[in-house]
Amino acid sequence: MEVTVSGRHTTVSESLRQQAVDKIGRLDRYLSGMEWAEVHFWEETPRSGKIEYCEVTMEGHGHHVRTKVSAPDGFTAIDLAVDKLERQLRKLKTRIQKRNRKRERVELAPELVPETLLPDDQHPDPVYNIVKTKKFDITAMDAESAALQMDLLNHDFYVFINDETKQSAIVYRREDGDIGLIDIE
Repeated sequence: MEVTVSGRHTTVSESLRQQAVDKIGRLDRYLSGMEWAEVHFWEETPRSGKIEYCEVTMEGHGHHVRTKVSAPDGFTAIDLAVDKLERQLRKLKTRIQKRNRKRERVELAPELVPETLLPDDQHPDPVYNIVKTKKFDITAMDAESAALQMDLLNHDFYVFINDETKQSAIVYRREDGDIGLIDIE
């Protein structure tokens, strides 16, 4: 990562410049791909005494991370800025990883691709390989009891006769963890 250090209305000592380059340069271990960083120091002298500011802007792969801190001296300011940037970069990395996990898609075998997604000249006859067959008695119960049976069997769905409608129904576990009910007419 390329790090540039500058000072506004103040001179930046060589030791402060070197510490800034070293500490900011090590931050790419938290999130690789950060291409450059700019570190700006300046000082103000209000009535309470001299305050030094450190502002760091990092950029890479379309991401911008920026922080601004104040401290009694530049060395403390760069340490505080590095601490803040570490938190921000960890947070950004977690957000990127979550987004990438959501983008991962399961590739379907060509024979399982719905015909509507295929070009007009490619409409193969679907082949389904049924590997297991079960038979069971469907009993009449309410939806709450069916959800309980589904949990006891550790299944993702349960087929039953709904007591209220006297029709076939299915309870199923939704991705958010809740239970869904399908009444079949």
